[in-house]
Amino acid sequence: MKTGPRIGIIGGGMLGIAMAHRLAGTGARVTLIEAAPELGGLAAPWSLGTLTWDRHYHVILASDRTLRRLLAEAGLDGAIRWGTTRTGVFGGGRLHSMSNTLEYLAFPLLSPLDKARLGLTILAADRIHDGLAMERIPVEDWLVRWSGRRTWERFWLPLLRSKLGENWRQTSAAFIWATIRRLHAARDAGLERERFGYVPGGYARILSRLGQMLTQEGVEVRLQCPVRRVSSPRGRPTVHLADGRTEVFDTVVVTLAAPLAARLLPDLPPETAQRMTGVPYQGILCASLVLRRPLSGFYVTNLLDPFPFTGIIEMTALVPPTEMGGRHLIYLPRYVPSDDPFLRVPDDEVRQEFLKGLRQVHPDLRDDDIEAFRVSRVTHVMAIPVVGASSRLPPIRTPLPGVHAPGSAHIVHGTLNVEETVRLAERVARALFRPDLWGDDGLPQEPRRPLAGQGDSP
Repeated sequence: MKTGPRIGIIGGGMLGIAMAHRLAGTGARVTLIEAAPELGGLAAPWSLGTLTWDRHYHVILASDRTLRRLLAEAGLDGAIRWGTTRTGVFGGGRLHSMSNTLEYLAFPLLSPLDKARLGLTILAADRIHDGLAMERIPVEDWLVRWSGRRTWERFWLPLLRSKLGENWRQTSAAFIWATIRRLHAARDAGLERERFGYVPGGYARILSRLGQMLTQEGVEVRLQCPVRRVSSPRGRPTVHLADGRTEVFDTVVVTLAAPLAARLLPDLPPETAQRMTGVPYQGILCASLVLRRPLSGFYVTNLLDPFPFTGIIEMTALVPPTEMGGRHLIYLPRYVPSDDPFLRVPDDEVRQEFLKGLRQVHPDLRDDDIEAFRVSRVTHVMAIPVVGASSRLPPIRTPLPGVHAPGSAHIVHGTLNVEETVRLAERVARALFRPDLWGDDGLPQEPRRPLAGQGDSP
């Protein structure tokens, strides 16, 4: 029987799951509360006809040490399968391969000088270690300085617009710096090609095993349990459930995006509430297609010409089609501001617009090649990494006694991915039992010794 503090975690995505696991290991009595019928959040699987796979695209890198340790503890690290992938670029009305050095040098849309400066930009980013310094520089200023104005306009700006829309104007250089460093970590030095991993069965298998592990550790997992609000009367963190019940905990952790967390915390002081609601977010509309044939064989096709979606992700360029019943899985993501009207466009219109765009790249795609088409919509996915983001962060340790609110906004010098999410979970879980780790800004500092029962990240 555990006798540790009672901790309620709201949100059963990877952030909540990883925190529940770490806290359970300290002897805490953990309750994980999720409004959806299943765990996973952005990593949750869904059905595409008779195929079940991830609702959004995910890969594992060899450098994802925190995630791989979590998978190892769930008995899954040895299940990861690794593969090299190819990258395409569509620009000037043509599809080009940019999967190795020779193809990069032959890329026709940039001059030799442009390509030299682009390569120098990537090398420079990989050698920078101060994310805070990069955060002070607008992304345009830094990229123009290193790549030149022409490469900025022909290469970087189209990519930034596809990912961030007009929000690129307030984005810092830390965004492109973190993106380049993560992609560089996926490069196999011998093959000069990207090396990604996945678990057969996708996140359906991963989440099933993590859910079993939480149950074995004594975590109470409550699904289809929406929360109406969280309060802290007389310093007693209280969760008010949508069905009218209330529960009191020693600590409550709300793992939602900052603006959504603020809605559950109506008693926050105005300044804190304003910081949380003021974090600008991108949402995503992501179409998943199941095809009876492959497309290009590129895992990622970056788009330099205007398209209705951000890029083309051919998942079965990494995961063999044999693991998907001989079919081919494609993702067409479109990132938009969280309040963009496009998030409410009917599925039929999305299908028509996206397929028209896809046929600009693959004109031989026929209607009878398409077995399934399904659209996912999420309003708050990624906090925009604005200039000076660290100075604007809302506190994780809120002014409400015992109430904490970590979320994707607190991933400031990385890109939004499962590795960074799990790393944030471990930082916060460690700090919950170490009052000395909390700064005056309500954010956890780096530890001097590990959480009880847990080693530091390798």
